Amino acid sequence: MNKYYAKFTAFGSCTPKKVLNNFDLEKIVDTTDEWIRSRTGMFERHIASEDEAASDLAYPAAKMAIESSPVKYRDIDMIIVATISGDHAFPSTACLVQHKLGLKDIPAMDISAGCTGFIFAVDMARQYIENGIYKNILVIGVEILTKITNWTDRNTCVLFGDGAGAAIVSRAEPSDISKIIDTMMWSDGSQSEFLCLPAGGSRMPASHKTVDENLHTLYMEGNKIYKLAVRSMSSAVDEIIKKNKLTAKDVDWIIPHQANLRIIEGVADKLKVPMSKVIVNIEKYANMSSATVPIATDEAIRSKKIRRGDIMVMVAFGAGLTWGSVLARY
Repeated sequence: MNKYYAKFTAFGSCTPKKVLNNFDLEKIVDTTDEWIRSRTGMFERHIASEDEAASDLAYPAAKMAIESSPVKYRDIDMIIVATISGDHAFPSTACLVQHKLGLKDIPAMDISAGCTGFIFAVDMARQYIENGIYKNILVIGVEILTKITNWTDRNTCVLFGDGAGAAIVSRAEPSDISKIIDTMMWSDGSQSEFLCLPAGGSRMPASHKTVDENLHTLYMEGNKIYKLAVRSMSSAVDEIIKKNKLTAKDVDWIIPHQANLRIIEGVADKLKVPMSKVIVNIEKYANMSSATVPIATDEAIRSKKIRRGDIMVMVAFGAGLTWGSVLARY
């Protein structure tokens, strides 16, 4: 059986036009720019309009990724969308994106792994490529979290923004320097109550009571999530580089989930990695869940910070609880 390798061919991203900054939030809830910046590192976040849904952001991000690559639309063999805020419970957002792209007769599906969704989706794509089943897979992380945010909760409403990031994962040729070296994933359902959307599913269907009590909005126990995120993400990076006989010094870039600047700094500190090797754009976008890693990667590539041949580790932590890492040479 032939052994194939997967690689990242190209990235793309999209965020809504509307921007909400910390001074705007001061007018909505009891908070200040200084309070938000000092605790999160955030200043702005992009907010979807009333008529924008997840597929409306995923589609242009996907187009950008495809058109930035040598891959043609007809060459896409599969679409995987990571989201917890899709257009509908069903059909999948992936199927809607497939239709917008004009693609037919290929599999398209959503996966739910919270903020780690893009990492999980890349792992799945890598398996299909390495097993020789497909050659080019479109992977998208997209969220419209502002529509499931409790805008009366000063502790959480300042944290989230909307956006979509896409990547083309392709079969690598023997001459390619680019390669997805490894992927790792973990979950712990015993702590799922720390970060969840209580109502709207079969456990707690929609009712007047659930709407009145804001149970269709995101709930998070911030202090517990903070500690778990630092420990899990630093461990995910450490394990994947050690497994592949590398050290932190061999890694050119760490691309972490942009949940909180303090978390990112805590992960870097545990790994003994200078912040100069960590990709950070949280000030402009806040927490976009599964979209943060691909958007940060896309920006870093387009600004020529990340170059072909660089070794990078993507890492994320999210609801589930879930966490994971991707080790790749771009």
